[in-house]
Order: sequence, then C-alpha cells, then structure tokens
Amino acid sequence: MNPQPPVTRMRMAARTSSVEHGAPAEYSAAGAGLSRYVEAWKAHLAETGWAPWLILGLAAFLRFFLLGIKPPHFDEGINGWFVDQVIHNGFYRYDPTNYHGPLHFYALLLSETLFGRNVWALRLPVVLVSIGCVWLMLKFEPLVGRNVSRMAALAMAISPGFVFYGRYAIHEVWLVLFTMMLILGLLGLWKSGATRYLWCAGMGLTGMILTKETYIIHVVCAVVAIPVLIVSHLLTRLPDAKPARQTWSYVDLAMVIGVGVAMIVFFYSGTFLNWSGVKGLYLACKAWFQTGEAGHGHEKPWYYWLELMSRYELPALAGLVLCVFCQAFKNLSIRYLSIYGVGLLLAYSYVHYKTPWCIINIAWPLLFTFGGAVLLVAVKYRRVIYVTSALLLCYSLGSSISLNYFRCTTDTEPYVYVQTYNDMFKLTRPLLTLAKRNPVYYHLTGHMIRSSVYPLPWVLGDFDRVGYYEGGNMPANLDGDFLLVQEDKIKQVEAKLHGSYYTQPLRLRNYQEPSKLYLSAKIFKEFFPGKAPDFVGKGPG
Repeated sequence: MNPQPPVTRMRMAARTSSVEHGAPAEYSAAGAGLSRYVEAWKAHLAETGWAPWLILGLAAFLRFFLLGIKPPHFDEGINGWFVDQVIHNGFYRYDPTNYHGPLHFYALLLSETLFGRNVWALRLPVVLVSIGCVWLMLKFEPLVGRNVSRMAALAMAISPGFVFYGRYAIHEVWLVLFTMMLILGLLGLWKSGATRYLWCAGMGLTGMILTKETYIIHVVCAVVAIPVLIVSHLLTRLPDAKPARQTWSYVDLAMVIGVGVAMIVFFYSGTFLNWSGVKGLYLACKAWFQTGEAGHGHEKPWYYWLELMSRYELPALAGLVLCVFCQAFKNLSIRYLSIYGVGLLLAYSYVHYKTPWCIINIAWPLLFTFGGAVLLVAVKYRRVIYVTSALLLCYSLGSSISLNYFRCTTDTEPYVYVQTYNDMFKLTRPLLTLAKRNPVYYHLTGHMIRSSVYPLPWVLGDFDRVGYYEGGNMPANLDGDFLLVQEDKIKQVEAKLHGSYYTQPLRLRNYQEPSKLYLSAKIFKEFFPGKAPDFVGKGPG
C-alpha cells in the first residue's frame, strides 16, 4: 500500500451551501485519495468496457441457475463423506491411494459450515472456482491480446463441459484454475518479469500439488513445451521471443517458495495433526501410476478425448485443428499454449484411466488457439472467421443448455458419468421433508441393504439410525422406517418383515443392480394419499 501523505488543511469558498453564507469546506488527504481511487476505477472501467462483465455474468448465471437440479454425483457423495470425517476427526487424513489432495475438502468444510449441510453448499466452492477460471482467461489479455482472451473466456463460459463440471463438487475445476495460474505466471514472467507473475506461478504450482496427483502430467507438459517452443522459434522466428528483464529478487523467490512449502505442509499434515500425511506426497505417485496404467474399469480408447470434443467442445476441437498451424502464430504465448495443449492431449490419451471430467484440463489451452484464429488470416477474410466462430459458440451454448438443464442425469450423455439418477429423490424428498418439519424424524431407523450406496451416506448423514449392510450382512431386526434392498436380497428380506410398507423400484445409477425401496406406511402415509400399502408383512411375532 502507498504511505499516506501528511494531512494538510486549507480553507476555500464552498461552491454550494445549504446556508445563507459560504461555509468553509475541509478536505483531508484520505478523502482526496479515495476520490482519486474512485476516478481511477471509473476510468479503468470505461477503458475495459462491458464485454468482460457480460462474459462473467453469463458464466455465473449458467453455473448458478438450478444448481440443485440433479442429485449428488457418486464422487460428490464420497467427497461430502470425507468432509464429515474432517468434522469427526478434526482434520483431513490424507490417503495417497485416494489420488486427491486435501485443499478441496477444507473448502467444502468452510462452505458447509457457513451455509449448512446441503448440496448447494457442497457445490458452491467449485462454482466460484469455475467462474474464477473464466475471469483468469481474461487475465491473459496482456499476453495474447484483448480479442483472443475474450473469445477464449466466452468459449469457456458457455462450454458444456466447463459448465457441467463447474456445477459438481469435484477436484477437477480446482486443477484447471491452478494450472492456469502456473501457465499465466510463466508466460507473464517471460513477457514482463513482474513479481506478481512470480507469485502467480508459485501459488499455481502450490495449488496443483494441494489438489490432485495428476498435477505431474501438467508440470511435465509445461516443461517439455519450452524446448519444443525453442525449436519452433528457430524454425519460424517470433518477434517477442526475447525474455523481459526480471524485476523480482531472490528474497521474493524465497518468500514464494516458503509460502508454498508452508501451505503444502499445513494441509497435507492435517493442519499439523497428522504428520504421516506429508509422506503421502511421494507415496501417491506410485499408486497413481499403477492406476493410470491399469484403468480399473475406466479404460477408454486413445481417441476418447477427440470423441468428447467432437460431440460437445467444438471450439476446443477447432483450436486443436488450428494447432497444426501454430508456426503461423507470431505471438509467443499463443504458440506456447498450442504446444502445451497438444502435449496434454497426447499425455491424457496415453493414460488408460480416463474419466470425462478431465476434458476441461485438456480443452482450456486450445480455446486460446480458437480465439487466435483471426490472427491467421488476412483482414478481408476475417468476417468468415467471425461467422464461423459465432456458429461454433452458438452450438456450444445450445449443447450446454440441453446438457445442464434437460439431460443432466441422462446416462446416454457421455459427460453424465456414474451420475446418480433422480430415483434417489423417491427416498430423500419425503424423508428430508419430514425431518425439516420436525427434527425428531432425524432419528428414524433405516437399513441400506445393498452395495455401493453413495451418495446416500452423505445425503443421510444427519440421520443417526441408518445402517449400511454389504456382502450379505443384515441387521437382526429387518423392520425399519425405511429400507433400500438390492434386487437379489428382496425375497430374503421380505420373508422376515412384519410391518406394512409402500414400495417403489429404485435405481441409484447405471451399471448397478436395481433396488426396492420400502417406506413405512405408518410414517409416510401422507405422501401416498388414499393408497393402501404395497407390502404387508406377516405381522407382529
């Protein structure tokens, strides 16, 4: 902050006054400073224009609108359960075989503490981070140019994938944010050498390490892209290839490293309560490499990412095609991002373990080459580029609306992956309605007699008498206020029930055996007006 100048007082005739005679007016230096700040902000706003605000507003609307429309995803349920364990244990116990860093869980904990234990609060941190990614795209303007950065930001704001996974409480969007910070910092250091870019790169790398073990892929690709860029420059000279004089000192570097190391140790050690978690930093690498090689049920062909882009991410696919012409880009940053984007695609294509949300890590650099298309053609042909870009963006927006608000649980959509069906609401809506009306219902007895019931353990986490039974285990008394029974256990369970129940088929997600839901006729009769129980047990005794 700038030091405050000495305070001076002076008298002058007031230009207007509410009294008959002119009154003296006193202006402090603080008031003058505030006035200058306001004027500077107005000038900056006028210079910036409304386009960035419209892009951010559109991004925020698409991510916040009907945020709770779909049930929690399988992974959201597990992440929510981990937050419950943080509350129970007092810290996050890092497990290197979980492949996820601790930062996300502490962010979820903060959100749930502030806004309650609900799906909206669970998703809020990632929604804000996703909007932050769009904002960060605009910060590339000094490096790639205003039009390119805004086109890339708009493409990200409306992208089906960036919106869809920006409404999920998973780690991937955090990794995108911190990777963008790293790349922005590196390119900014080359371009201007400013200290702020050093902090940007350092905190970006720190955040990547705190988020997910796949940061290794991104760091390797970022490093490998540098010698490739050098070769590219030797083949076709770049006018802005000379690095800027660095304005930061070794003290600044030491501070960045110190803060980064302190944050990593703080979070991985469970806020200094679980020091064994720190060694998981290197133990996770072995486990992750084994998973990436084996696939563990998530194996996909090498062209999987191309299929996703051709279906959903046409601007990114266009950017990938334009990477073929990266030698024609005279901007160092765009050429580097082209090389880096292709490197990421190759690396992720090689890994057997593929889940669709990783597409956002691959796509974001390609959006800059998409935005840079106008730089490759003569001025008289740019109208064709603008029209083509507009058509691709319109397709992207239409796909985003369809996917996120009409088909967000349709399992034929490749992005809808291991997603919980709306069938879950058959249990949770009447149950939560009763509990919110009268907290005594949080003590209802429930039996989940099936395997893999996530996200229910998190959704029903406030109910203290719910049991989960897998592998043939069952409670001694099978009667309860509600039951969820796997298909192959139905006959065995019904033979031992004594009460009366309303029943419904219920399927949590695809690739899973159906279940049957039992709701006690005595407790839930108001939700089935005029209907007799579907199942009546053999009575008491």
